[in-house]
Amino acid sequence: MKKKYQNGFFIFGLVVLGIMLTQLDFAEVWSGVTRAGYWFLAVVALWFVLYFFNTAAWWVIIKSQKPEEKTPFRFLWLYKITVSGFALNYATPGGLMGGEPYRIMALSPKIGTERATASVLLYVMTHIFSHFWFWLIACVLYVCTQHMNVFMATLIASVAAFCLLAIWFFLKGYKKGIAASGIKLLRHIPFVKRWARRFFDDHAEQLAEIDHQIAALHNQNPRTFVTAVGLELACRLASALEIFFILLVILPSANYLQCVLILAFTSLFANMLFFIPLQLGGREGGFLMSVNGLGMTASAGIFVALLVRLRELIWTAIGLALIKFDKKDSHQPPSEP
Repeated sequence: MKKKYQNGFFIFGLVVLGIMLTQLDFAEVWSGVTRAGYWFLAVVALWFVLYFFNTAAWWVIIKSQKPEEKTPFRFLWLYKITVSGFALNYATPGGLMGGEPYRIMALSPKIGTERATASVLLYVMTHIFSHFWFWLIACVLYVCTQHMNVFMATLIASVAAFCLLAIWFFLKGYKKGIAASGIKLLRHIPFVKRWARRFFDDHAEQLAEIDHQIAALHNQNPRTFVTAVGLELACRLASALEIFFILLVILPSANYLQCVLILAFTSLFANMLFFIPLQLGGREGGFLMSVNGLGMTASAGIFVALLVRLRELIWTAIGLALIKFDKKDSHQPPSEP
């Protein structure tokens, strides 16, 4: 990646991170960290492991594109790009406007623009696809473990129906590709339709190749597809340990299944507010409503939300710092013309 683009991503993320830090009550943060003690260190360390799940899913996708060729970079380099990409997504309104362009630009010199774009699109689809499976599993888990009134039964049924519809849509997108159809859809949207028409006319062949690679993962490599989705889903389930570790500080009776439900509801609520940088307010509101729904106190929700927010800021800072440590890999081939 060119140095000017690398610096641009870094400076943008740093500015947004600085703004986010001004929103913290540092006295409250310090009180929460000292109360959590070593459990907070466990929470931060947990995400060092969870990002390996994310990287492994992306690695599997990249390897499946040309399995006969040796991958021209190391797994740990891709891990660094993964962490930095998520850091930019956390700091960017709309999420995908920061991390995904960075991933494509970082990967393109190594495997070519079309293959890099296809792999990033595939990973994003897989990442989102796993969320819908996670929310659907949480609906089943809620029905099996919680008492429901009419309102909750209606809500759970609605969420489950929405997840099933989204899963069907993604499976259709995997089979036929989504790049060309996505640009075609943009041709009918005000303000961007002129750009979309020019882009489609100028890059129709490249979009067709990207869609071919997307469809190949599902149609020709079903085992790879299942592996990538499984890794992402395992990451979602394992990330509930974060909430479990934090709740153990104040609620020794907390159990892991409750934490899965809290995470599922909170992530669903927060993703509905995807346009807010770092999902400020949405994440906290989700924690408060979810713990209240499971019979816990509001103070428990506030405590969890505070430490999760601090962990996000720490890993966002780490990801942004890693952008500046982008030494050229000795295995990197010359970029495609």
